Amino acid sequence: MTINCNGQLIDLTTPKVMGIVNLTPNSFYDGGKLTDEKSVLFQVEKMLTDGATFIDVGGYSSKPKAEFVSEEEELQRVIPIIKSIVKEFPNALLSIDTFRSQVAKHSVESGVAIVNDISAGSLDYNMMQTIAQLRVPYVMMHMKGTPQTMQTQTQYDDLLKEILFYFSEKIALARSFGISDLIVDPGFGFAKTLEQNFELLNKLQLFDMLNLPMLVGVSRKSMIYKTLETEAEFALNGTTSLNTIALMKGAKILRVHDVKEAVECVKLYQKLTVVK
Repeated sequence: MTINCNGQLIDLTTPKVMGIVNLTPNSFYDGGKLTDEKSVLFQVEKMLTDGATFIDVGGYSSKPKAEFVSEEEELQRVIPIIKSIVKEFPNALLSIDTFRSQVAKHSVESGVAIVNDISAGSLDYNMMQTIAQLRVPYVMMHMKGTPQTMQTQTQYDDLLKEILFYFSEKIALARSFGISDLIVDPGFGFAKTLEQNFELLNKLQLFDMLNLPMLVGVSRKSMIYKTLETEAEFALNGTTSLNTIALMKGAKILRVHDVKEAVECVKLYQKLTVVK
C-alpha cells in the first residue's frame, strides 16, 4: 500500500504520522499560535524531528461555524509559508488542507505533495479535475454541508452505510478523472454528533472494504474533551488512546497536533502486530 509523493513512494504498510500546521487565527486548538515564519519553521522542524512523515498546512479553519475566509486570503496565508518550509526543509513532504482547487494548484506548484480536502470535491467541482492534472495523492474526507452548516446536518438513517456509500461514489468519480492515489478520511467531528463519532470509531474496520489507506484525525477534538469534561488543551492523553484504537482498526495515517506521542503509538502498535 503505497502513495507517490513528489516521485517518492511512501509505504503505508507501516502507519505514518501527519503533523498539523494551522496558519489560522481561529482553529479550535492552536489557532493564532503560529503567527510568523520563524514560529512556523520552528514547529515544522520539531514535528519532523519527532518523526512526522507529512506536514499538513492549512489556512482555513474548518471547525464548526468557522468564519468564512476568501480564497485570496487563504492563498496569502499559505503560499509564502509553504515556500519557506520547502526552502528550509526541501525533503519534507507537505500536504495542503484546502477545499479550493486554485489553492491546491498554487500550493502544489509551490512544492506541496498531497492535497487534503475536507469536502472530497463537493465544495469546488473543479477540484478532482485539478488533482488529476497535478497528479498528487488526494485525501477525501466525509462531510455534509460546509464548516458553517455541518453541525446542523447530523441526521442519518444508517451512519456507516451512508458514509461508505458516499465514499464509493467519490472514489468512482475520482477514478473517472484518472486519480490514482486516494486516501479516505471518515471525518470525525464533521456533520457528526459526539455519539456518532464513537459509533464511527467503533466500526472503523468496515472501511477496509474500500481497499484504500485511511487517514484518521481525532487529535484533541471535542469527542475527546467533552467526553472527559475538560478542554482541548488537556486532551492529549485521550487523543493517544483513540489514536491507538484507530491504528488497531486500520488507520494508516494519524493527523495530529502532537507528533511525538503519535509516533510512539505507531511504534507500540507495530510491536504488537509482530507478536505471534
